[in-house]
Parts: sequence; structure tokens; C-alpha cells
Amino acid sequence: MLSGVADTMRATSWRRQMAQFVQMLHVIAMALAVWKGLGIVTNSESPVVVVLSGSMEPAFHRGDLLFLTMGSKPIEVGEITVYSVPGTEIPIVHRVTETRPNPKKRHGQLLLTKGDNNHGDDIMLYKGPRWIRDDQIVGRVQGYVNLTLTVTDSFPMLAM
Repeated sequence: MLSGVADTMRATSWRRQMAQFVQMLHVIAMALAVWKGLGIVTNSESPVVVVLSGSMEPAFHRGDLLFLTMGSKPIEVGEITVYSVPGTEIPIVHRVTETRPNPKKRHGQLLLTKGDNNHGDDIMLYKGPRWIRDDQIVGRVQGYVNLTLTVTDSFPMLAM
């Protein structure tokens, strides 16, 4: 009789573990589906990014979530873009300060950017070229959520 109870408990425990595992897979699949869906809707490979530095203060702070889109219209001076530089993994969030046509690509653009909190433009970040190409743009900032204030208000010990 006692061995029957132990067997039932083991079976229940195993079933519960399997159910939790399946639920975890479901959560991961849903998160991936939402991410991919956002990418399709916004036409951006990274529809949401996190600000990692203070170079765009006071507009954005470390920890802010930025929501990106990729439109088909030319990028204009003053727009805040997220771009990638070949050879680096971390995208950069900066404001476009100058644009010009790309002579090597029909309807292409060359862009010069600068962080709002930086003294100079981003030429040193481009690793060689004086301009970034419009095909290096990951997205245009359309909105943001300031998570830094939320977290540091809730957990003051995390404020730096």
C-alpha cells in the first residue's frame, strides 16, 4: 500500500515537471512569435533595443527601451537612429546631424551622426569611413519607455 502511494507521488511529480517544461516552452515560443511579429510590422530586424550609454542624455538614459521602425522615406537631419558598425556587435543610438546622397547607390544616403551628450560627431566610431550608409541603419526611434526611473524608484539601492 505504501509503495503504491510512493509510485503515485513519483508519477505526479514527473507529470507536473513535464507540464511545467511544456509551459516554459510555450512562453518562449510566444515571446519569439511576438518578437518576430514586431519585426515584420515595424520592418526592423530589432524592433526594440535598450540604451546602453549616456551619450543621448537628456533625451534617453541608460536602460530606456526604444521602439524602432524602418520606413521607406529618406532619413532626415534630426532623426534619432540606431545603426550598426561592421565589426561591432552593439548598435549605436545617435541623432543624424547631416545627410547627403550616396554616389555609389541609387536612392541611397550617407549619414553623419552624433550623440546629444557628446562633444563631437561619430566619425571615430565609424572605424574608417567618414559617413555611415543608410543600409547600416537598424531602425528609427519612434517611441521609448524610461525603465531606469521605474527601476530606481522601486529599488533605490540599484540607482548609481
